[in-house]
Amino acid sequence: MPTRKYYRPQTSLKEKTAKNKKGGYLLRKMLKWFLLISFFFAIAALISGAAIFAYFAKDLPDLKKMDQRQIIESTKIYDRSGQILLYDVHGEEKRTVVPLEDISDTLIKAMLAIEDAGFYEHSGFDVKALIRAGLANFRGGKIVQGGSTITQQLIKNSLLTSERTLTRKIKELILSFEMERRYSKEEILSFYLNQIPFGSNAYGVEAAALTFFNKHAKNLTLAESSLLAALPKAPTYYSPYGSHPEALKTRHEYVLDRMKELGLITSEEAENAKKETLQFKSEKTAINAPHFVMYIREYLEEKYGDKYLQEGGLKVVTTLDWNLQLAAEKIIEEGALQNEKKYKASNAALTAIDPKTGQVLAMVGSRDYFGEPSPKNCVPGKNCRFEPNVNVTIRERQPGSAFKPFAYAAAFKKGFTAGTVIFDVPIEFSAQNQNCPPEVDFSNEDRQCYHPQNYDGKFRGPVTLRQSLAQSLNIPSVKTLYLAGVPETINTAQDLGITTLKNRAQYGLALALGGGAVKLLDMTAAYGVFGNEGVKNRATSVLRIEDSKGNILEQYQKSEVKALEPEIAKQIADILSDNEARTPMFGADSPLHFADRPVAAKTGTSQDYRDAWVVGFTPSLSVGVWVGNNNNEPMEKGGAGIMAAGPLWHKFMAEVLKNKPVESFIKPENKNQPSNPLLNGQFASEIKVKIDKISGKLATEFTPTELVQEKAYKQVHSILYFVDKNNPLGPPPQDPNQDPQFANWEFAVQKWLKESGQVDLFNQTPTTETDDVHIPANQPLIKIASPLANEAVNPQNLTIRVEVFAPLGIKHVDFFFNDLFLGSDFVPPYILTDTVPKNQIVPEQLLFDGQTLATNYITARAYDAADNKSEMRIPVIIKP
Repeated sequence: MPTRKYYRPQTSLKEKTAKNKKGGYLLRKMLKWFLLISFFFAIAALISGAAIFAYFAKDLPDLKKMDQRQIIESTKIYDRSGQILLYDVHGEEKRTVVPLEDISDTLIKAMLAIEDAGFYEHSGFDVKALIRAGLANFRGGKIVQGGSTITQQLIKNSLLTSERTLTRKIKELILSFEMERRYSKEEILSFYLNQIPFGSNAYGVEAAALTFFNKHAKNLTLAESSLLAALPKAPTYYSPYGSHPEALKTRHEYVLDRMKELGLITSEEAENAKKETLQFKSEKTAINAPHFVMYIREYLEEKYGDKYLQEGGLKVVTTLDWNLQLAAEKIIEEGALQNEKKYKASNAALTAIDPKTGQVLAMVGSRDYFGEPSPKNCVPGKNCRFEPNVNVTIRERQPGSAFKPFAYAAAFKKGFTAGTVIFDVPIEFSAQNQNCPPEVDFSNEDRQCYHPQNYDGKFRGPVTLRQSLAQSLNIPSVKTLYLAGVPETINTAQDLGITTLKNRAQYGLALALGGGAVKLLDMTAAYGVFGNEGVKNRATSVLRIEDSKGNILEQYQKSEVKALEPEIAKQIADILSDNEARTPMFGADSPLHFADRPVAAKTGTSQDYRDAWVVGFTPSLSVGVWVGNNNNEPMEKGGAGIMAAGPLWHKFMAEVLKNKPVESFIKPENKNQPSNPLLNGQFASEIKVKIDKISGKLATEFTPTELVQEKAYKQVHSILYFVDKNNPLGPPPQDPNQDPQFANWEFAVQKWLKESGQVDLFNQTPTTETDDVHIPANQPLIKIASPLANEAVNPQNLTIRVEVFAPLGIKHVDFFFNDLFLGSDFVPPYILTDTVPKNQIVPEQLLFDGQTLATNYITARAYDAADNKSEMRIPVIIKP
């Protein structure tokens, strides 16, 4: 058998060389196969790519239409009747095409920096950006990023829809590549800058420059250019005429920072542009209910995309009640101007919602959408007391005491009742802090300490939760929040519709007084849940949306959710509509009161009078009013919720309810009340003990029955002494001191008792000592000396003699024949002589041995000075 060529038992140098040549040959052969396989894969990829291209290319639009943007049909927004046109989103498109040389160089740089820094390097799409977007979409489980270049954006906005699908993305990539092949970079950039939407019906940079700054695009400054570049991402949201000036400012500065990073401008230029005060052109457009319309536009843009909003020909029928809106706008404008003079409160806002549907009936975001910011030359988003375009109804503001009902509702969930008593006394809530002693010093401004006061500076002692909420008492409300629990209160608020308060760790007991920012729209909706017996309908502003062909894209559907137990909701509504309960604080005829119908309402005033609120409701209407300054500047001290917001709220409610039938709130049934009296109106516990009348100490088995009396001792403590806040319906805490707040609460209550002169009335601690007077050692020693037992006696002349001794001295000795009281002797010797009536003598019996059985008895009973008693009884025989 021949030897195989690749095997030799011994290898010479010549053979080694031959082997190396053979190895090189194998490597070359493997490389050839690898290249061949790669070639086939490449061919397959090209064929697949060509097939994909051919498949999608057949439906691709013609690039020749790139410079012919067509607006199909404008979107129209109506009131709830479908008859009142609030806004024609694209009634007057503004666009002027200009060449690149007529566009400010700073604007071109700004647009490239923020939208596509690698514009001159890619061939239509950025591979890295696509990979990054793909990973983000994979993690998100849906298409959330597009990684779009300027070319892609141009294709999407001009030739394709804005739907987020893989098919559209592939078409976009193909068209982008084809566009880059057909047009120069300058031509593409020119197309883009002349077609991109900037909002306010402005398309292209020239129209945007004229719309917002009343100047041509070539004359824009760096600050103006960078601001325009900030708009296309979300034209409605970032609009200079919109409700988010802070967000616009942040994005504007980001554009400048990006330009600086790319070396397009210097740091000094960036900082100077940030400091520049921009003056926007004032322009009233044909728009009704402007804040509401902008609110709707943001919703539509977010859900359907800006292109569809601008060109889709949508018919949007909203929930807005035009008559209520007109009344609200008039009242808010007039009231805000009055408040500006009275309280230096420059702005106001109002929302009205139907609690039974959640539909927004009126929305006024400021006193005048088309007004000028004030004071003059102020910077919007920074120091303007009045910003016309900001929609305060959806901005976060401090609610003050208007937040309190959520804490009380949470407390009622736990088992506390409207009758539960809490002490309204000075108290330090920063427990176990040496810088914050229990003895409250209101001049102590250490930020570690927390000792709030009531609005009127008074303290009322024991008050019920009903009184506390109705009168908006701060100290009991903070205590109520503690008893309910901060997390539980936030849960309740969010269940009812509050969408803020996300970072729970930052909230403490100040939350009861409005220490967490909320939105007026949310508050109005949440209060409506109280009026709707605990049923929540999500706040909605759209009844129906139709496309240009009349197809319904979305339609209102009622979606009720049980957010709160009906009895608790009824209880809150009952308290907030109890005019008698709130009268001690607000007076009998305050702006919260309506003589002809029950209306529930709550005021709110944030710290330093920065916000004034009134939120109130009937079963079918919930209305919230806010008054204050956009820049958070304090009002005058008189600008509390009841004074600044109350009149506006009352006037609107009176106007819209005047022709409506009177609706009453269903009273809470108050069944299954807690058995613990400390949860139902008592604030002092009673301890009943049996006391010896003579010694004043605890009675014992030796205490004479007639000397035992039951005595009640009342003890007053903070509620934490009697109730476990984590389980108020359970047993009292074994050791109240385990609660970190107990010591301070108890100190405050005992201090109040002492200062109010009620220590003797309450807190009488029962004795723990037992009766030491009525004891066996003190009982009298008694002996009937005469007659003797079974001795014959003469009932007509009965003489009884007693010998007696008592440590406490003898008070008297009583003598009895059978049960007949014969008399008493008070001084020794203790003798009694008397006649026994015949009818008191029991006939005797003669025994078989001739003896007589005694059936009559003599008893002597001795009493000492403390009414200890002893007695002796002997049988006697009656002489014939």
